[in-house]
Amino acid sequence: MNSRLILHTASRVLQQLRHDRRSVALVMFVPTLLLVILNYVFYDNFALYNSVAPLLLGLVPFTIMFIITSVAMLRERTSGTLERLLVSKLSRLDIILGYAVAFALLAFLQSALASFVVLFLFNVVVAGDVAVLLLIAVISGITGMALGLFFSAFAKNEFQAVQFMPAFVLPQYLACGLFIARDQMVDALYYASNFMPLSYIVEAMRSIQLSESMTGELAKDMIILFSFTIVSLIAGALTLRTD
Repeated sequence: MNSRLILHTASRVLQQLRHDRRSVALVMFVPTLLLVILNYVFYDNFALYNSVAPLLLGLVPFTIMFIITSVAMLRERTSGTLERLLVSKLSRLDIILGYAVAFALLAFLQSALASFVVLFLFNVVVAGDVAVLLLIAVISGITGMALGLFFSAFAKNEFQAVQFMPAFVLPQYLACGLFIARDQMVDALYYASNFMPLSYIVEAMRSIQLSESMTGELAKDMIILFSFTIVSLIAGALTLRTD
């Protein structure tokens, strides 16, 4: 692992994204736009918006980064860029970490913008530290990014890459505790949800909503999310391939 090569790869990815304005707009503004629309959906019921918006601050970055990253990595593979990188001095881990650094920066900017709009323009109130809420939102985006890098290895074209979203992400929305507490689900679904990263994102955001201090449960959720990210990045490096 070479930090200089990782940063060089990250810089190249960011330069490419700068010319792909549509993807940048999708990453930066769609999460905020969805939360703005939701604000007007619950315009006459602010209490409900106040309870739902922080959860979506965690869920939406995961989803957007998962889609964007899986498609971007697939483009690199099908265009031959990835093959050229693999025959250079870059190791598979250097490549994956370079992409991770670039998309982690996007995840931070995306989450910061959405959090600013929700917390300071729409005055959503949480009991915990706003900085911790932003951190969870960023971790969510990074986790989605890491899983997107991993799943891109199993897609042959962009259509297949996008198919992983309804196959892998949408079921998690149903089972992560967004609509009903996980412990109220049937046992099989509850145990399955223990292996879903969105479950821990929702639990972490709920902890910030309700508690003013860092709780043991919140720390545990953050550690689990970091673990998902690290395992996904390693798996992404191991499964990295060319066409």
